[in-house]
Amino acid sequence: MFKAERYLYVLFCCQQAVEKALKTVIVMRTGELPPRVHNLLRLAEAAGIEFDQEQIHFLTKLSGYYIQSRYPEEIKAGGATITQELAQEVLGKTEQTVKCVLSTLK
Repeated sequence: MFKAERYLYVLFCCQQAVEKALKTVIVMRTGELPPRVHNLLRLAEAAGIEFDQEQIHFLTKLSGYYIQSRYPEEIKAGGATITQELAQEVLGKTEQTVKCVLSTLK
């Protein structure tokens, strides 16, 4: 998606990566299915993972990209404002966040 310059979808995939990592932790810790929500802060709470203020801010913003990519009217509006630089920054932070989340399983 990044190479194709589809930056809104890059952000959607980043949101999905963090969501799936958090849901993995929930399943591994509880043995139960994770909540059917997409709010990353709620999932972090359910996973028992605490984040600092900077990470909380990032997760809050990243959660919004789930909604924007699901509704056609928001795709046009949201996609026009997302730059290559923003997508690159979010990709980097997402990689760090996924590693942090999955490291709690060790």
